[in-house]
Amino acid sequence: MLIAGNVALITGGASGLGEATARHLHAQGATVVIFDRDEDRGHEIVRQVGERATFVGGSVLSEDDTNQAIEVATSLGAYRILVACAGGATGGGRTIDRNGAPHSLEVFSDTINLNVVGTFNSLRLSAAAMSAQEPANDDGERGVVVATASIAGFEGQIGQIAYGSAKAAIIGMTLIAARDLSAVGIRVNTIAPGTMGTRAWDKAPASLRENLEAKVPFPKRFGHPEEFAELAAHLITNRYINAQVVRIDGAIRFDPK
Repeated sequence: MLIAGNVALITGGASGLGEATARHLHAQGATVVIFDRDEDRGHEIVRQVGERATFVGGSVLSEDDTNQAIEVATSLGAYRILVACAGGATGGGRTIDRNGAPHSLEVFSDTINLNVVGTFNSLRLSAAAMSAQEPANDDGERGVVVATASIAGFEGQIGQIAYGSAKAAIIGMTLIAARDLSAVGIRVNTIAPGTMGTRAWDKAPASLRENLEAKVPFPKRFGHPEEFAELAAHLITNRYINAQVVRIDGAIRFDPK
């Protein structure tokens, strides 16, 4: 799928990996729609990048909000690209804590909803819109989806039962969605990042970051959000990559804790 000349919707596009992806795809010639709850930051990014960028405020958990973002995307041209970055941890904890108390069901449900339901909601509504368009190339391709998981979905650590389960569900969703959507020419891939140097780490103690960086085999650092964006762009443009979950982690494998 070509990036230039097409419309890309980036959920969670006002910060971190989503922001880096929105900026990168815009630089590659896409018209970008940033969909996020952070209205101040979203509008600021649009102001910075200039033309071919639009912000839509809302939540991926809302069908109405997500449909509104997709309607904006389709009004701007050929909506072919979804990069689903909205997600994150809403709280941690073990299945039972040291005192034998069970994990909060509310925290677990919130984490599943934000990551799994939010990703699927964006995917299903976007796929419906993309499938209604004419194919973009001689392969019959109508659209491409890049979802965001985490290496915690493969080897979640102690205390990550909610987050790791949510990201594992996105990993599991990838092949099924790709098979479901193959008949209408929509590819689905997922990126599973390791420790990435987003602004979320700015308030963390330097010693914690240094300890984590030391565990990365090579390069011995956190990943740059721009490296995630570059991988997303490759998954968009390479037509033969489908139903894949690609790790971007410097070869790190999480210890149990």
